[in-house]
Amino acid sequence: MTSAMLAVPSAAMADSASEAEAAKVFDTIREEPQMLRMFLQAMPKGADLHNHLSGTPSAEDYLGWAAAEGYCADPATLGLVPAPCEGADKIGRIAAERPFLYARLIDRLSTRGWQAGVDSDEVTGHTQFFKSFDLFGMVARDNVAPMMMVALRTAAGDNLTYLELMHNPVVMGPYVMGASADPLGEADLAAWLDREIPAIAPHIAAARSELDAEEAETRTGLGCGTEGAEAACDVAIRYLGSALRALPPQQVFRSLLFSFALSDADPRFVGVNIVMPEDWAVAMRDYDLHMAMFRLLEERYPDVHVTMHAGELAFGLVPPAAMKDHMAKAIASGAERIGHGTGIAYEADAPATLARMASEGIAVEVNLTSNAVILGVEGDEHPIDLYRSFGVPVTLSTDDQGILRTDLTGEYERAVTEHGFDYAAMKQVSRNGLEYAFLPGTSLWRDGNVGTPIDACSATFVSRMCKTALANSEKARLQLALEQEFEEFERSSARFAGAAYEAGSE
Repeated sequence: MTSAMLAVPSAAMADSASEAEAAKVFDTIREEPQMLRMFLQAMPKGADLHNHLSGTPSAEDYLGWAAAEGYCADPATLGLVPAPCEGADKIGRIAAERPFLYARLIDRLSTRGWQAGVDSDEVTGHTQFFKSFDLFGMVARDNVAPMMMVALRTAAGDNLTYLELMHNPVVMGPYVMGASADPLGEADLAAWLDREIPAIAPHIAAARSELDAEEAETRTGLGCGTEGAEAACDVAIRYLGSALRALPPQQVFRSLLFSFALSDADPRFVGVNIVMPEDWAVAMRDYDLHMAMFRLLEERYPDVHVTMHAGELAFGLVPPAAMKDHMAKAIASGAERIGHGTGIAYEADAPATLARMASEGIAVEVNLTSNAVILGVEGDEHPIDLYRSFGVPVTLSTDDQGILRTDLTGEYERAVTEHGFDYAAMKQVSRNGLEYAFLPGTSLWRDGNVGTPIDACSATFVSRMCKTALANSEKARLQLALEQEFEEFERSSARFAGAAYEAGSE
């Protein structure tokens, strides 16, 4: 699925006077939460680069799908289970007749209750968050296209240009779990891979066919290509396959191989990640082994991009010694972006790692709400300002917005209210999302200097020279579209200001 072709802006940059006016409005309303929300919701946002598909729908979405499919609530766990069951336990009946139980189900399938203090003295945000996936897992497996529709509609509501979605095809599961649970050492990786690669082609073909069907169903559901097409149809979307780091080594390696092979074969998959809690015992034990797997597969599939969840740790969550080098090792093993990175200040040579990220353009995917809920890292304890002080490119993303009860606008709000971001910083973050996306093609910006056009486009974006330079670049097309959206937004930004601002402007 690709975005619709968008018009090229009429000027190389948004009018400086309009940009200054938007910044003035922003400064006037930044202390007014409702005004700030309206402003940031309408502000163009380049990309969400760290978004798990199964964590994007809300608990209410899952309960609605479960009700339609005859699911019930397990009386003991309040998880979702398929029929048969007692009529009183059916999700549809609970929704209609037992509103307080239905509210408890929402709290169980998300962090909503925990964030409001419900049971927060009995379970951590970390546990509540990750347990949610187990409770709705079966429903998620059977509703991939509806999940995609939710993701795209939410992105459109946030005025998002591009969504890079973590999504493993359903057919990947049996292939991964079919691997042995026997040990696998680093010295055995190459031989194991040589044996495995010849048999993977049919699995990749099945995954591509699965995505064909899911995207077709998604486009039909959104009315794409018709007069009634939803705005969600204009959000460009690509996918990341993900390894599963808490499984036995051979299963991890299969999940990683599958993700690399799929990204190599299908341009809709633009890269590879590694997921599941970094602090779990198996993930900690096998961290170096997993990095060796990445290095080997990068040699076999040199054109595949890599981002890694790394440093998603907090002081006290694991022993101090366990926080010394995960990010440095991830970067040394090929990570082009880092997801979370909350533990950076605790690394043994954090200044060197930060300097390398800055010099090599290794962006950090910051998830403020996720880090606050799951790790307890927020406010002054969060390293987002540390990254910026070292010149590391920062992007903002949602992680699992349905479970966390947030959206990308909410993440931008937190950057303003908790970290003092001004309008220029918010615009930079928005542009960074597309600059560091794994989209094909030449960038609009020169040598990673986001905001400074390449020479061919320095005078205007509509010259023949500029159009020729960027003609075959999907990345540049989306960047140009974002610039046009900023131009329009900034010219009309005064509509977000209140009466006091209007009086002062006369």
